[in-house]
Amino acid sequence: MFVAFQEVFTLANILYLAKGALLSIGIAALSLLFGLILGTLGATGKRSKHALPRDIANVYVTIIRGTPLLLQILIIFSVIPSMYTAITGKILRIDPLLIGVLAMSINSGAYQTELIRSGVNAVDKGQWEACETLGLSNWKTLKLVILPQAFKRIVPPLISEFITLIKDSSLISCIGAVELLKGAQIIGAQYFDVMSPYMLAAIFYLVMTCVVSMIGMKVEKRLSVSD
Repeated sequence: MFVAFQEVFTLANILYLAKGALLSIGIAALSLLFGLILGTLGATGKRSKHALPRDIANVYVTIIRGTPLLLQILIIFSVIPSMYTAITGKILRIDPLLIGVLAMSINSGAYQTELIRSGVNAVDKGQWEACETLGLSNWKTLKLVILPQAFKRIVPPLISEFITLIKDSSLISCIGAVELLKGAQIIGAQYFDVMSPYMLAAIFYLVMTCVVSMIGMKVEKRLSVSD
């Protein structure tokens, strides 16, 4: 099982996987950021007084949360280029990393929609009434008063979402993106030993998630002190 154990654990291979680990973190960070934008729009839509934005937000959340992320990645990777080719007659090639960020952002946005909505709902209703008394519009109230307080409440679950995205970034290895897991598979194919590079990749994932968890705990503690 560990025939090439010592051969695999070389400085060059460790650095190669470290590069993949940094790429995984970058993909997760971008997905969290874009997902936060989509989540804010989604939460705003679900709280809208108008039926159309409410329906769009509800359909978006239901479809994305009700289907696997891997399936969403594969749809963007294969179905969309196939449709483009059928319509235009031209071949569409999309970078696997871009597909990964796009799919993970859309997926994360659906989950963050509910996080942000719950955070907004947790803000005291008196805040809305006070802003209305001051003559602020609903949008300005949401932007200047409610959302800052809501985001403070949802920082812990956002940290958990970031950790999930770091681990889920491994799914884009199935479309050829060379992140941490794909890097381990490439090394395993070179040495005919998949267990050793997989173990090393697992260590990288564990270190990344533990570090993010520790940072999240410190941020949460600091926010609780400021309350």
